[in-house]
Amino acid sequence: MSGDLGEYVAVGARVGLRPFTPGDADEFIARAWQSRELHEPWLFPPLTAEAYAAYAAQLIGNPERVGLLVCDTADGSIAGFININNIVRGGFLSGALGYGAFAHAAGRGLLTEGLGLVLAHAFGPLGLHRLEANIQPGNTASRALVRRAGFRLEGFSPAMLFIDGAWRDHERWAITSDTDPKR
Repeated sequence: MSGDLGEYVAVGARVGLRPFTPGDADEFIARAWQSRELHEPWLFPPLTAEAYAAYAAQLIGNPERVGLLVCDTADGSIAGFININNIVRGGFLSGALGYGAFAHAAGRGLLTEGLGLVLAHAFGPLGLHRLEANIQPGNTASRALVRRAGFRLEGFSPAMLFIDGAWRDHERWAITSDTDPKR
């Protein structure tokens, strides 16, 4: 764990965002193991050093993805993560979100604050216009998170993503840079 505010790309009242590093493996894996009941059946973050290395390698230095750890600035611990995947430039300027809170931080508003920082980062320095979150209809916590952040429900996609051995239906939630005039 690190409490150095200088490594963060954005800092809020209680959390900071910083990129994934190979050195985060032990804490990330431990937090993921502790959070299995919270995550399943919605999310399956890496649970081994090999899986973490492969996951982080897809995020680090990839122009089509931005992986950010949401860290509690009080002690530097990893509270969760928010990734912007499938970034498309040109006329689209869009990305798809993937995220998860870890059990020790769930329900404390840390991911909500982190998502606000991600939106400012995505619509500011990254120059994106649109972010989309695809959420399984039964995932009430995830739906509430994006609703609090100002996302709008845009549609329903049957059998959209292959998760936990089956094609799962998803709701499409989105927000654009012009949604909030403060951005």
